[in-house]
Amino acid sequence: MDLLAEIKALEQKARQLEPDAQERQKYWTAVQDYAEDFLGQIEEIPAYVESEKKGRELLDAEIGPARSLNELLALMGQALDKPGLNPASGGHLGYIPGGGLYPSALGDFLAAVFNRYAGVFYGSPGAVRMENQLLKWLAKSLNFPETAAGNLCSGGSIANQIAIGCARDAAQLKARDFERAVIYSSKQVHHCVHKSINMVGLREAQIRYIPMDERFRMRADILVQQIAKDRAEGLLPFMVICSAGTTDSGAIDPLEQIADCCAAENIWMHVDAAYGGFFYLVDELRPSFKGLERADSLAIDPHKGLFLPYGTGAVLVRDGQQLFESQHLEASYLQDAYLDTEEVSPADLSPELTKHFRGLRMWLPLQLFGLEPFVAALTEKRRLTQYFYQKIQELGFEVGPPPQLSVMLYRYCPKSGGQNSFNLALVKKVRQDGRVFLSSTTIEGQVYLRLAVLSFRTHLQTIDNCLQVLAEAKAALLASGEWSD
Repeated sequence: MDLLAEIKALEQKARQLEPDAQERQKYWTAVQDYAEDFLGQIEEIPAYVESEKKGRELLDAEIGPARSLNELLALMGQALDKPGLNPASGGHLGYIPGGGLYPSALGDFLAAVFNRYAGVFYGSPGAVRMENQLLKWLAKSLNFPETAAGNLCSGGSIANQIAIGCARDAAQLKARDFERAVIYSSKQVHHCVHKSINMVGLREAQIRYIPMDERFRMRADILVQQIAKDRAEGLLPFMVICSAGTTDSGAIDPLEQIADCCAAENIWMHVDAAYGGFFYLVDELRPSFKGLERADSLAIDPHKGLFLPYGTGAVLVRDGQQLFESQHLEASYLQDAYLDTEEVSPADLSPELTKHFRGLRMWLPLQLFGLEPFVAALTEKRRLTQYFYQKIQELGFEVGPPPQLSVMLYRYCPKSGGQNSFNLALVKKVRQDGRVFLSSTTIEGQVYLRLAVLSFRTHLQTIDNCLQVLAEAKAALLASGEWSD
């Protein structure tokens, strides 16, 4: 077979990857029906399903042979979308719930169909303008200056990594400095921060955990003392990482006092606001975030506070030029792209060159709904947490600090037996029930249950259901004694 004949034969097989209009309509109808069936039952589908196989059926569908879409959707329904945690459920009240707004799914569909390359302005000016517009809106909403720049990334992990790397470069730290460099945080800082520190080469840096007050907030006065002590010992304090809404308890560190300290000491202030940052949009909560606008960098997750699908994070840096200098590199094969720089390219502000067009999933619902229902939903989640805080005490539970945002701690203390083992058994029993999903944490040796209200589908009925599930599970455990120290 000559070359041309071989090419034509291969083309016939390769064209199977391009379904015609009739086949596309068939696919679309089947997928839409599958999605509508799921959404139509979303209030009845359990928040958690115990499963013996845990999706092992997927392993039988080996990659290689072609299968029908209906067969694959049936397999997904059994092995993918049924077992384990259902993050789309309003009953997801553990960890930090994600979102999943329907218009975001449509945005992702269109982004995938058109496959715009959102990394470089030259390649897709519209996609880059859209992302930059969203970041400018975000910076303005959080009272960051016009000099700020940022990036839409996959989540708080990468956002924190970009910010910590930028802080390292702004401080002009060299490898020989790393053992003397000091980073300050509380023990409530998200664990992805530690991964980020390692990823940017600072594994050998000194990490100082600043003590917390009774509400699990960093003690700014002790921070000042510790920095002075470290400087006296010849170390290089260069970064404070504080939280605007911790994962464990929802606490907001005293950002204004920390900002004063960082300004006086010429230290980079980074705020992990991945969970709590969008509550800044709620007028009554803004005073709690005072000092946020003074941060040198900030991580925030639209897939949390804006209810978007997982994989939507953002980082902002006060001085956008510092971010550019930290991330920008050139390649000869991209020389044409550097001729058109009307807008800064996302690839110059993050580790990603190839990147998903995330902007559309964020832009479409914000434009379609406007901002008001987002703010109303955030306010509602805080009110629901306050409501739960009152009602859970009526059931005999002990509570942690009053919730600042929409996360709170609570536990039940039986008159006899181990408190920790009882609460671990309690959260397991709730998971087995499946109507709601709750998670636990351990702080200073004590096991607590967490309530995290952030799903846009969580409403008053959900919280009442949660209270009922907890009351029933507590009573059953106390009657059976099914827990041990």
